[in-house]
Amino acid sequence: MVCGGFACSKNCLCALNLLYTLVSLLLIGIAAWGIGFGLISSLRVVGVVIAVGIFLFLIALVGLIGAIKHHQVLLFFYMIILLLVFIVQLSVSCACLALNKEQQGQLLEVGWNNTASARNDIQRNLNCCGFRSFNPNDTCLASCMKSGHSCSPCAPIIGKYAGEVLRFVGGIGLFFSFTEILGVWLTYRYRNQKDPRANPSAFL
Repeated sequence: MVCGGFACSKNCLCALNLLYTLVSLLLIGIAAWGIGFGLISSLRVVGVVIAVGIFLFLIALVGLIGAIKHHQVLLFFYMIILLLVFIVQLSVSCACLALNKEQQGQLLEVGWNNTASARNDIQRNLNCCGFRSFNPNDTCLASCMKSGHSCSPCAPIIGKYAGEVLRFVGGIGLFFSFTEILGVWLTYRYRNQKDPRANPSAFL
């Protein structure tokens, strides 16, 4: 059976969706691990990661069932959803890779001001207080504050990692966006192929 055949298309599509299933379970596991070890206390951040993992798991489940059963309706919806996810993910990945230092700083400051629980996690884990400066009236859980020493602002510390994290996220997102467009192409081809077991006489 050549790779353009029905069985190869089906196997490739199943393998791709199994990969998506593993990634979705990994995302959910990372969120649970972060909560379990006290690294993340922000319900918003954990909720977003878990929601993305569940969404990816459901997409993979639809694609897997559609591929196994050669279900035209499920494969059609899977193809459309995967195409939309590809467009969004490619846009976000390109934006992450295109951000300069000033834009990264502005993005980090917006996130800092809008997520109190994540801010506390950053201050505790990185041992810093405040974004660019610390207001004594604010709460800081860093060990330097508890010991009475002067604390460094968090912006320079976060800035060291921000570029690397954004490049990593952008690169991973770009890689998976190409797997998604591959999935769209495989699904389109697979939907238009005839199952040889459905009518064997047609292939004689």
